Amino acid sequence: MRLAAGLAVAVLGSGAIGHAVMTGLDTGIERVDPFKDMKNRPQAGHGLNFLLVGTDARDKITPQDKREYRLGGAPCHCTDTVMLVHLSANRERASVVSLPRDSYAELPAHRDESSGNQHGPHPVKLNAAYAEGGPQLTVQTVESMTRVKIDHYLEVDFTSFMKTVDAMGGVEICTAKALHDQNTGLDLLPGTHRLGGGQALQYVRSRHVDGAADLGRMQRQQRFVAALVKQATGSGMLLNPVKFKEVSSTLLSSVRADRGFGSEQMLALGQALRDFTPSSSEFASVPIGNPSFPVKGIGSTVKWDEPKAAKLFEALRQDRPLAPAAPGRPGRGPQRQPAVPVDVPPQQIRVQVENGTRIDGLGGRVDTALRATGFDTTQAPGNGASRDVKRTVVAYDPRWDRSARTVSTALPGSELRAVAGQGRTVLVIAGADYRRVVPVRPEDPHQGQFGVVTGDQVVCGA
Repeated sequence: MRLAAGLAVAVLGSGAIGHAVMTGLDTGIERVDPFKDMKNRPQAGHGLNFLLVGTDARDKITPQDKREYRLGGAPCHCTDTVMLVHLSANRERASVVSLPRDSYAELPAHRDESSGNQHGPHPVKLNAAYAEGGPQLTVQTVESMTRVKIDHYLEVDFTSFMKTVDAMGGVEICTAKALHDQNTGLDLLPGTHRLGGGQALQYVRSRHVDGAADLGRMQRQQRFVAALVKQATGSGMLLNPVKFKEVSSTLLSSVRADRGFGSEQMLALGQALRDFTPSSSEFASVPIGNPSFPVKGIGSTVKWDEPKAAKLFEALRQDRPLAPAAPGRPGRGPQRQPAVPVDVPPQQIRVQVENGTRIDGLGGRVDTALRATGFDTTQAPGNGASRDVKRTVVAYDPRWDRSARTVSTALPGSELRAVAGQGRTVLVIAGADYRRVVPVRPEDPHQGQFGVVTGDQVVCGA
């Protein structure tokens, strides 16, 4: 889950900072050799592949932070999160694939890093590969499962994540529904929030917000990575040497990376990613066949949908986009107007529009605008009982209050008015204050055969 901070290693390597600064920062990275003596590796494809892992190490966290952010449990010395990041050969696209930590995996024969005992091949949950064999066994296992050759390895812990987010001035996250998790202490109301390091850690760690558990958590982690890219590329930080050095020094002080990832690689990546926007990134999770696959001695594991997963990783090897092509979503250049996330997809909401003013054609304009952003309008706007409505009204049956809030979000400044017995159709009475309809989107959009979302779909709208 600290992979957002790991991704920042690449994003923040701006060529404008200068080689001397980067060379100095390079010395702060702790080195590991995850590729030592590895044989029978997958054939290299096109582009560049990073394995980004977040561990649950918490020995450097202060007692106060442990209490405030509920980090007092014993670490498992395993990978809490695993992401495979592919940077396209033309450096115009980054594809991020989340690998569930409870994925069913089969470890090859190896020597246990902790006990020194020799083990034969055996099944485990994916996150146990790190506990038994460290970065090398983790890389070996992921390569075996995906047939994607890993070029670089980056590892981040709790401390690095929190300090890096704070050094960046926090990261903006939006949610269409309340998020509460007693285990992590996360407590967010619907709306937009700027999270500091501790709150951000709660956000990406939470698994008990809803019934989606770890899969829901992966979606929130992906949103956080997209928000981090937006913050890094949109705030001017990459062009500010002082700010860049502060953030980079904080991050790199706790990062572990392979020996081949140094200042030259960071500079090259920074130059490639300088023009990135949220729409340049795409996010997917491995297709799941059985989310509760029982394994004797291990418990419930996440079994991948092998045919679909094979197609996903083949696309990475062939350097193909995972998200379907869509007009107005280029890798670089101007972005579409960001849509505001809502709890209920607008396509599921039936809307009747009435003109509450004497402005000719207002009802038709509102109906057309709502339909354009996805609402199922009747396309038969009428005139309201009153023609002197000053403020637009969203009238709704209390049983469909979530749908009404979605409509109200699309009509800034509108008044929500509960009407018992109205039924599922939401009534919009356009008032004299109407100016525009704001684009909205479901908070958890999914597209294409891999359920891919692009960064501009999941960051906060304007």
